[in-house]
Amino acid sequence: MKYRIAKKYVICVKNEGYEASLERRKIYRIKPDKPAAEKDLLRVVDESGESYLYPMDCFIPFKFPPAIIKALAA
Repeated sequence: MKYRIAKKYVICVKNEGYEASLERRKIYRIKPDKPAAEKDLLRVVDESGESYLYPMDCFIPFKFPPAIIKALAA
């Protein structure tokens, strides 16, 4: 499944194999990474600000209203 890189946030829907790193139903910010996307991976930013690659099928992209995006970015 391909996602548009322009999306900034995703919701984790599956964390099998990544239980220590990903929380289901949690909102994550993503960073554009075209080479990773070509391999069906997303660059996901964690609470520390570090980014890691995970399979795209662990997430669903979601377009939030501008007010929520502003709050998430704060």
